[in-house]
Amino acid sequence: MLGWALTFLVIALVAALFGFGGIASASAGIAQILFFVFLVLFVITLVARAVRGRSV
Repeated sequence: MLGWALTFLVIALVAALFGFGGIASASAGIAQILFFVFLVLFVITLVARAVRGRSV
């Protein structure tokens, strides 16, 4: 998912470079949403692993 966020960020940067404001804005918004979803899932995973403890 982080890869998708980075992909949309690159699309947004390229679109902004060429002057496509609408595409750049939409791609940046998608990248931001995907990044925050990734961040939330990462924190949930860390908490779940800490609660469960280390398994051998």
